[in-house]
Amino acid sequence: MKRIRIQLPKQRQVNYCNLDVIHDALINAFLKHGADKNLIIGQDAALWNFAALGFRQKNYNYVHTLVVSTSDEELSKIIAAIDPSDIHYTRVLTSESVNFSEGEIKNDPSPIFQGQNRLGVLMLSPIAVSKKMNGKRMWYQKIDDFNLSAAVNYRLSRSVGREVNLSIYPDSLYLRCNPKYDTLVQLKTYPDGKKGFVIGMRIPLLIQGNEEDLELAWYSGIGEKTRNGFGCIDIAERGIGR
Repeated sequence: MKRIRIQLPKQRQVNYCNLDVIHDALINAFLKHGADKNLIIGQDAALWNFAALGFRQKNYNYVHTLVVSTSDEELSKIIAAIDPSDIHYTRVLTSESVNFSEGEIKNDPSPIFQGQNRLGVLMLSPIAVSKKMNGKRMWYQKIDDFNLSAAVNYRLSRSVGREVNLSIYPDSLYLRCNPKYDTLVQLKTYPDGKKGFVIGMRIPLLIQGNEEDLELAWYSGIGEKTRNGFGCIDIAERGIGR
């Protein structure tokens, strides 16, 4: 298991429109260090996730820190070998480009200690959970509209081939004070100009479970689209920032 932060110098950011360009920059870095394509892309790829920390201004997103992690042993070795200069990509069709060569890599180890059975977390990247309606995928926008624990456990259990049993509770006071906590993330722009979006939710959560399952959530992320920049968690005490 491996989790790192790629942090740019203060007052320096990388800007982007579509989150997919950061995903592709990470894929570029993984491939450079010998990752098998099937390990990092596709429905049966290893569990890995990332979060782009920063802000949004004038239709652009600005990121100062990337958090990248995996619970997979083989991919952990690849992430450990990455240099910030490996994380770059330019999309030919849109000329959108990102480059993290000025960044500094820091390890971001698990905060979970032996025997721990609960973890208070914030979402570094929104959690995304979907349902099928009339043949189309629809993204949940309210946490009360579905069983969050069941959704998270189903995906993680299927991916690791064993039963994962986490109980996940949103912060009820936060929900009362912040009735709108969904966020629309622009994932990609298609050749015909149409935009691809995912709707996620940013909410503080209490996650309960055994030590092994908590560590899996920490390194793999929770919910759907984790390999596309969703579902990355961090301990609540740390907050979101540099």
